[in-house]
Amino acid sequence: MKIFADYHTHTIYSDGKTTIKENVEQAIKIGLKTIGISDHGYKHMGFGVKYENYPKIREEIDRLQEKYKQIKILMGIECNILDDKGNIDIDDKIISYMDYVMAGYHFGSTPKNLRGAKNHMFNYIKPLKNYEIDYNTRALINAMKNNDLFILTHPGDKGNVDIEEIAKVAEQTGTVLEINERHHNLTYEQLLKVKHFDIKYVISSDAHKKDAIGVVDDAIKRAVKAEIPINRIINVI
Repeated sequence: MKIFADYHTHTIYSDGKTTIKENVEQAIKIGLKTIGISDHGYKHMGFGVKYENYPKIREEIDRLQEKYKQIKILMGIECNILDDKGNIDIDDKIISYMDYVMAGYHFGSTPKNLRGAKNHMFNYIKPLKNYEIDYNTRALINAMKNNDLFILTHPGDKGNVDIEEIAKVAEQTGTVLEINERHHNLTYEQLLKVKHFDIKYVISSDAHKKDAIGVVDDAIKRAVKAEIPINRIINVI
């Protein structure tokens, strides 16, 4: 099993270490057919894309696509899930630049209120993490229900969730669940819990430097060990 597309990569526009061009050239080098540039939403306090940079990213991707016709270069975004209502940091202007939208929960996203700040604090302090399972689960579920998401990224990373409840909604909304190399979610144990749902998966590197693009050995091992049918994983051959 190997991937032909990596939809989850970051660049210097957010917290990545390499440029879009470097990511594209690495993807070509390793034989990928599709590369997604999916930097963080603008409401991350530490490394969100500057709002004014979205058109610049679109222009750069379009320019590179003209040069490198042997690979499909897509512009995505990894939005931040901001609260248990499922709000994410995107608007119609940003959507107009995108080929696809992903979303996930991250420390450092701007809380919308004091309850959101408490959620960050409890998720960060290990002995308190389980108190937030219901809130975290609602946040991911409502993000899928209230937004047109292609992929829900690393569900259960940073904040514990009821993965079966999330899988139920992913089945209803057609949202793809990510098996993330860098963050290890979905975990093997999570995959065992959700494999009976009629859902799709994607294997992603979540690369923050060019040499990590397409490196998904552990994610593949998890999928194989859990006996996830290959026809349920959208980017493997």
